[in-house]
Amino acid sequence: MLQCIFLLSDLGEVMLEKQLTGHWVDRSICSWFWDQSIAQGDSFKHLPVIASPTHYLFQVNREGVTFLACTQVEMPPLMAIEFLCRVADVLSEYLGGLNEDLIKDNFVIVYELLDEMIDNGFPLTTEPNILREMIAPPNIVSKVLSVVTGNTSNVSSTLPGATGSCVPWRKTDLKHSSNEVYVDLVEEMDATINRDGVLVKCEVFGEVQVNSHLSGLPDLTLSFANTSILNDVRFHPCVRLRPWESNQILSFVPPDGQFKLMSYRIKKLKSTPIYVKPQITSDSGTCRINLLVGIRNDPGKTIDDISVQFQLPPRVLSADLTSNYGTVNILSNKTCTWSIGRMPKDKTPSMTGTLMLETGVERLHVFPIFLVGFKIMGVALSGLKIEKLDFKNLPARPYKGFRALTRAGKYEVRS
Repeated sequence: MLQCIFLLSDLGEVMLEKQLTGHWVDRSICSWFWDQSIAQGDSFKHLPVIASPTHYLFQVNREGVTFLACTQVEMPPLMAIEFLCRVADVLSEYLGGLNEDLIKDNFVIVYELLDEMIDNGFPLTTEPNILREMIAPPNIVSKVLSVVTGNTSNVSSTLPGATGSCVPWRKTDLKHSSNEVYVDLVEEMDATINRDGVLVKCEVFGEVQVNSHLSGLPDLTLSFANTSILNDVRFHPCVRLRPWESNQILSFVPPDGQFKLMSYRIKKLKSTPIYVKPQITSDSGTCRINLLVGIRNDPGKTIDDISVQFQLPPRVLSADLTSNYGTVNILSNKTCTWSIGRMPKDKTPSMTGTLMLETGVERLHVFPIFLVGFKIMGVALSGLKIEKLDFKNLPARPYKGFRALTRAGKYEVRS
């Protein structure tokens, strides 16, 4: 049972406080948390569960906002962490983003959402579709009306019918003029390549995103061609677990609109789609850099939005960098970005240049880490493929579409 939720800014300011039970939690716990965060650094911010002298704390960080929950009783830690993640997702969807200004500008809606999402310390309604029926998302019209009428409440006077059904994530009596459903495989590739060009780690984090506009109460079955490669799967509450555990089939009644059906991880991939080869030499106060980018394994689709970003070492005074393809920009904070875009077919993109070191520094001792970005439409590099999507309880056969997208996550090349 959670007793209190705090929302903290990246400077430690308490932006919002929500007491959940009759037991009052003093704000001094936030001061203790922030003092520990400053003393221990970034490692403290990555701890999901923290034991303070008086409370158990659970934290989730999103876009510079810290969601902090407190309790003094024993409870499953994953329930608290999952609930905070749900709160962050719902606020981000409602407010069109997540930052300090948006939360301060929409205090009333944030409080109203928390009132509906948790009751006496226990999670209650966390499905975005149902919350939208209960609390209208903010818009310019509602803000003008609240100023004119003085009524700041966005809560509906009637309870959504789905809250009492066996599928609370779906509205009742849904009707669409055209029935259609779209399934997207969205993957992010994390990779680490050492200075010798050897692939140290490569794994994919993926999501199955569905956009459903189906009438009535449809029953869908989604199957994959190669589920054996999946690890750490996580499902939307609409998924029935028994069909997955027995036959690796996703059976579900979908919410209306867009939602994340499933997330997964695929470990120990053997190759990456592109290579980045840095060569750095330094002598006599000057450092020469040469960077090559090319296709390692052709995915069969066009590779777009290729970029390479790195931080100039601290002892570098100035840099003169040029490329034979794309543009090179150096910001005032010494961040260098080489934007290539789409991989050309007639040449290998390269960037060369000279870095001038500080007076008295002969050689470069700290070498940069190159962060690579790319996007590939139409293919999931993990090898996961959708086999078929079947429908039940629909009067007519709907239109269905499938897409795939792979982009770079934390893709590092060390030099």
